[in-house]
Formats: sequence, C-alpha cells, structure tokens
Amino acid sequence: MQKITHELLHRLPKVELHCHLDGCVRPESILEVALKEGVELPSFDLDELSSYLKIGKKRGSLEEYLHRFDITLSVMQTPESLTRFAFELIEDVAKENVRYIEVRYSPILHQKKGMTLNMAVDSVKKGLKKGEKEFGVKSGIIVCGIRSISPNISLKLADLAVQYKNKGVVGFDLAGAEENFPAKEHREAFYQIRNNNINSTIHAGEAYGPASIHQAIHYCGANRIGHGTKLKDDKDLMQYVNDHRITLEICLTSNWQTRSVHSLKYHPLKYYYDQGIRVTLNTDNRLMSDTTLTDEFMLAHKLFNFQIHDFREITIMAMKSAFLPHNERRKMIQSIAEEFEKEFGLNPEYINNE
Repeated sequence: MQKITHELLHRLPKVELHCHLDGCVRPESILEVALKEGVELPSFDLDELSSYLKIGKKRGSLEEYLHRFDITLSVMQTPESLTRFAFELIEDVAKENVRYIEVRYSPILHQKKGMTLNMAVDSVKKGLKKGEKEFGVKSGIIVCGIRSISPNISLKLADLAVQYKNKGVVGFDLAGAEENFPAKEHREAFYQIRNNNINSTIHAGEAYGPASIHQAIHYCGANRIGHGTKLKDDKDLMQYVNDHRITLEICLTSNWQTRSVHSLKYHPLKYYYDQGIRVTLNTDNRLMSDTTLTDEFMLAHKLFNFQIHDFREITIMAMKSAFLPHNERRKMIQSIAEEFEKEFGLNPEYINNE
C-alpha cells in the first residue's frame, strides 16, 4: 500500500463539483482590485485582510460564514474583475491537477455597478475559457439562485441558465441561508430548468435537516445535493438517494466551520461511502475555508483512512456526476482511470455504470 503524503495527493487527477467563485478569490487580488476601483475593505493590510476572510478555527453559523462574501463580492462588480477571478481560479486548481471543475456563482449579485446578467456570465466564461486554453482544465458554470432572495429572481436566473445552455452554463443551483428559506418556494425556477433539460444541484441538509433534502429532490428535482450532511437522519430518504444515484457534494472543512457537523470525526462521509452512496470531495470556498482539494483529500485520509483506490473511486464518481454530456464524461473517466493506472499503479478496470 502506497504511503499517503500531501505531495502524492497533490499529483492525483481531481474533479471538483462544488466551488463558489466568490469564495475562491486570492486576497492579494482583492486588494489590487479594491485599490484600483476605490472599494472600501475592512483592512488594506494583506495579512489582516487574509486573517479576516479565512475562517480557520473560528467556527460560526452558516450565516456568519456567508457574511464574508460581502467583502469578496464588493470587488466582483465589473466584467474585468470577474474575468480575472475566473481565470485565477483555473490557474490555482490547475496546480493540483484538477481536470474538470464546475464553478458556481449568482450573476444577480454582481450588478451593483451596472453589469447586466449577460455580462456577468460572459465575463466569467471568458476567464474560464482563457484558463482552459492556458492550463487545460475543463470547466462549466452553475448559475445560483439565492434562497433568501425573491423566487422571482430565481426564475429570472433560471431563464438566464436556459439562455446559456450549451454555451458555458451546465447547471442551476439554489444557495444561501437554508433555515426559513425553503427550496420549494423556488420550485417554479426549477420547473423551468427541468423543462429545458438542464441539470440542477441544491444546497440542502447543511444547516437544516433531511426535510430540506426531501424538498430539494421531490419539489425541485435536484440531480445532486450540496453537502447533505443531515441525510443520515432519514434512512428511508437516504435509501432513495442511493437507489437513484443522487450525488452528495461533500465539503469537509466547510461543514465543520459552519457547524453542519459537531466534529469532523463524526462527519458522515465514510458512512455514506460505505453505503455505496455517490459522494464527492470539494472545497466549497477555497479562500474562506483556507483549503484546497488536496487538503480535503488529506483530511479524508487522516479522518477515515481513505487510500488511493478510494480517491480514484471518488474522483470517478465525481466525473460520472458532472453536468456534462454522457459521452464527454465517458472520455474523461477513461482518461482519469488511465492516469491512475499509469502514474499510480491502480487497476484500470472500467468503472461500472452504477
């Protein structure tokens, strides 16, 4: 059995499905853009700003976690800044061999300086495409509705996702504070998404119980669930999720920081994995959680003794669950499986369709 080191995990091919653009910006870039555009920040000292934005061991509620996004969003209000941050994210993930990433954000939150919704999508698309050209990382955009914003806005964003179907946008999401903002209020937007054959994922079971996951699946038709830490509290629903291969986008560090789990050693990731549920590992917000996908892999190893064959399985599951056409997924799965065989000596047997 190969010894698991950070360096080894760094080299593994990776797939990330749950990554917020406004949670993955570089502190130094925030400073540069703020100075250029005259944006107020809590501090213009890089170390102080970084300390404020990175949660570290300062655990709080999901709402407290989300408050930090006010800072990052303040410097993401021009086409130039969106293109820059999207490109830099691809540059950052390329360094740890991420082969495919889905980048999510809500265009409605980037209009304070007059950007249209279309400009907000086109600008991010431009940065992602430039990143793909330079670093070879494939990507797709997930448009986010926000639970605490009017369902009419979610419908408007769903229409935007339809407009950009097959033109950079691969899916639709519902994000934001979970408690008191039920997903079913936004079901019209998700009807529009399903009616146009677009995939969706919904943040659920993070700050609220399995009823939130039930709504996401049965009212809104979610293909994947963001987080889903509370799914274990409803065994019947968990069986349904497993039977229907509904993927859980797990974010270990973030789940601990938002108190979605009391302790990381009790995180249900291993339990779900042992049940055969499709689970993926993700960063959620690289800046706020001060993490990388390599760090998340290492956490899974330290907490649950995951080995290379487990990371291969999780990476293949992530690629199977990506919001890409089936034949594109198959090609990437084959390529990733071959890399695991060639570089890391793992059996190349083709993963079954389950």
